[in-house]
Amino acid sequence: MSDKVKQLAPAIWEEIQKAKKILLHCHPNPDPDSIGSSLALYLMLKNMGKDATIIYGDSKKKTQYEFIPGFDEILEKNFSEINPKNFDLFIACDSAGLEQISNRAKVEFPQGLKVINIDHHQTNTNYGHINLIETNSPATAQIIYELMQEWKVKITKDMATNLFLGIYTDTGGFKYPKTSSETFLIASQLVKIAPDFSGAVFNLENSLEPQQFAYLQLALNSLEHYFGDRVALCANSYEDLKKNSIEARHTEKMEVSNLLKSVIGWDIGIAFTELDKGYCNVSLRTRDSTKYDLSKLAKAIGGGGHAAAAGGRIKLPFEEAKKLLLEKIKETFPELGSP
Repeated sequence: MSDKVKQLAPAIWEEIQKAKKILLHCHPNPDPDSIGSSLALYLMLKNMGKDATIIYGDSKKKTQYEFIPGFDEILEKNFSEINPKNFDLFIACDSAGLEQISNRAKVEFPQGLKVINIDHHQTNTNYGHINLIETNSPATAQIIYELMQEWKVKITKDMATNLFLGIYTDTGGFKYPKTSSETFLIASQLVKIAPDFSGAVFNLENSLEPQQFAYLQLALNSLEHYFGDRVALCANSYEDLKKNSIEARHTEKMEVSNLLKSVIGWDIGIAFTELDKGYCNVSLRTRDSTKYDLSKLAKAIGGGGHAAAAGGRIKLPFEEAKKLLLEKIKETFPELGSP
C-alpha cells in the first residue's frame, strides 16, 4: 500500500462524503486505465447513493469498449459541453494536466468546485486541490483499488472488472517495468471478485475493425528513420487518413510506436498522426527509458507520460508539427546528433 494513498485517502473520502454532485471524466482517446479507473469510482459513488456524472471527454465513444461494465452510462460530452458550476466535486483520473481533461477549450475550474487529481504520470502538473500522484504505480486503476481498500468499500464484480482492465492494459499485460509483486496481488484479488476476467480481456484484445488494419498498413508504409536509424517514425497526414477512409478512432489500439521500438537498434519508436487539420497526435515508445526519458520529450511538445511510454499533441499543420518534433528530439536528446 502506497504511503501517499494512506496519507490522502481520508481527505479524499471526506470530500466525497461532503459532495452533492460529482463529476468524473475520461482523457482524450481514453484507454482502459482512464475508463476503468473513472468507471470504478463512478459505480462506487452510485452504490453510495451519490449524484454522479461521468463524461467521455473529447473523443467519440468506441464500440470496442461497449462490453466494459457501466460504459453505456458514460455521457458522450466533453468538459466544454457541461457546466462545471453544476458540480461541487470533480475527480480527475489518469490525467496529467489540464490538456488531458480537454483540448477543445481552455479548462477553467469555477470557484466552489473542488478538484481531486488522481494519477500515476510523472509529468502531472498537480492542478488539483488534492493531488494523489503515485508515480511508482503502474496504473491509476491500482491507486483506485488501494483507495477503496483504505475506505473499506465493497468492490463489486463490475468495479473489479474495470480495475483489472485498467491495470492489465497499463502494465502491458503485466510486463512493463513498474509492475510489482503488489500489482500481481491486487490483480489476484480482483479476479477472485470477477472470475470471468479472461472474457473481458478477450473482448479487449479482439475487437478491431478492418480500417484499423488499413491504418496499420498506411503507417508502416510511411516508415522513416532519423538520427542514424535510432529513431523510427511513422508519419501520416490528415489527407492520408481521409484518402483511405480512416477516422481518428481507427488509429487507436494499433500500437505502432510499440511495434517500432521492438526492433533492435530502433531506440525510439514514434507514431505521428494528423488526426484533424492542424492537430497532430504523437505516440512515443523507447527500448531504453534510462537513456531516453520520453516524459521529457513529451513535456517539450506539451504532452506527458512516463519515461518508457509517453505522448502529446501538436497543434500545427502536419509538416510544421513534424519539423518541430524532430527539433525537440534533438534538443531533448543531444547525444543523438542531427536528424
